[in-house]
Amino acid sequence: SKDHSVRNTPKIVGGIDPQSTQLAQLLYSQIAGTVLPVSCPEVAEMTKVFENVFRSVNIALVNELAHLCERMGLSVWEVIDAASTKPFGYMPFYPGPGIGGHCIPLDPYYLANKARELDFHTRFIELAAEINEHMPYHVVSRVLELLSTRGKSLNGAKILVLGVAYKKDVEDSRESPALKIIQLLREKGAEV
Repeated sequence: SKDHSVRNTPKIVGGIDPQSTQLAQLLYSQIAGTVLPVSCPEVAEMTKVFENVFRSVNIALVNELAHLCERMGLSVWEVIDAASTKPFGYMPFYPGPGIGGHCIPLDPYYLANKARELDFHTRFIELAAEINEHMPYHVVSRVLELLSTRGKSLNGAKILVLGVAYKKDVEDSRESPALKIIQLLREKGAEV
């Protein structure tokens, strides 16, 4: 992003021994402003998974709240803006068509699989993944609903999908929910 780059985003490193941690720290310090050593590679890996699962869960939460706001006739954007005025205890997340990229959609499943190996069930994390996976279906349902209110059918409708990459200002469309939306629209006869 424009605000966050390799240079100003702290890097977490953890080696298999103090020497490898120190070498990783030295390497990253050449390109990153802040490098934080942790006790082992597993802590470094879990840190990244933790961050991504945190985002996945909060995106699912705001997507579910957006559904509720729709049904209540409220603007979720106005609610988020109002909630964002609280100077503590709240971090805004924004609803969308799901989650994409090479990390956030996948890391909850990596963590859930690891948890199962340890005889632990990550129900909340898995529910969030389900909500996020369902969002493309919700988007297509809303398109169908909006076309219907205008007396139009999805079958034969010409639809332009913008923003296929998983986030703005990147060319990477891996795991983009837009790809599923395009597929679903085409299956229903739309020209995309």
